[in-house]
Amino acid sequence: MDVDAVRTFVAAAEAGRFQETAAELAITQQAVSKRIAALERNLGVRLFTRTPRGAELTIDGQALLPHARELLRVAERALASVRPERRPLRVDVIASRLATSGLLRDFHRAHPEAELDVLKLFDVETAVAAIRSGAIDASFRAVAMPDRPLPPDVAAVRVLDEPLQLLTGPAHALAAARSVTLAQLAGHRIWMPGIVPGTEWAAYYDALAAEFGLTIEATGPNFGSDALLDTVADTPALATFLGERTRLVWPAGHGLRRIPVTGPTPVYPHSLLWRRDNPHPALATLRAHLAATTADQDVPGSWVPAWVLPR
Repeated sequence: MDVDAVRTFVAAAEAGRFQETAAELAITQQAVSKRIAALERNLGVRLFTRTPRGAELTIDGQALLPHARELLRVAERALASVRPERRPLRVDVIASRLATSGLLRDFHRAHPEAELDVLKLFDVETAVAAIRSGAIDASFRAVAMPDRPLPPDVAAVRVLDEPLQLLTGPAHALAAARSVTLAQLAGHRIWMPGIVPGTEWAAYYDALAAEFGLTIEATGPNFGSDALLDTVADTPALATFLGERTRLVWPAGHGLRRIPVTGPTPVYPHSLLWRRDNPHPALATLRAHLAATTADQDVPGSWVPAWVLPR
């Protein structure tokens, strides 16, 4: 059923004259007549009777009127549900404990009026596909990966360089160090079971290991951060990397140490991705917030892979 024809029918029923209906809808009187005639053909009944006083509803028209009004209300709700300004901004943060989640929480504190849907997608290809399809509005990612340029309709801006830290147990050889250089890490086993081939973080750590001769292992099943922390705490030969802003909590008895890495400092480059033609007003607000709050957070003496999106 043509919604415009239904809207014209309701307006004509309330006005009682096609001329007044035409003025209200900003169309011609002929267009009003055509819409009403098309609706009558579609339904197979007459809806109006012409009288000297104007247009009066027939019995069928009177029966249709309350349903037509409800149909227009449903149509308006349907349109409102997909209007950018009327739905939450959908943002992928990868995981709840990462710096990206913290960036979005900071945005929410600064702009509590902006409704958010927070999602956790796995890899950059999944995120980019969701951005292009409109399933999400934005994603925090490390881009661009080697040989995988972003599609032309997807924009990106680097918003945060997060220094890496070394996490060790109390018995590790470097546990007492106030900081460690990348050169000092050569020969030590760095265990990161969450690395999955083909992801942007796998590309990042592959580049880091190749550049500085590090041994980064992704062996064994990934049982999550709690199991990783337990193993590092109990195994003097293993350490792991984590971001400076990664929020992890462990029992006090674990005695874990977070040690800054220098010479140079490897930083994980978080970027925001979005579709260029996305009109959601909260997306523009998020981008402006990130630009204002992360602009002066460059890390001096830092390292990123050559393929990373420039600042």
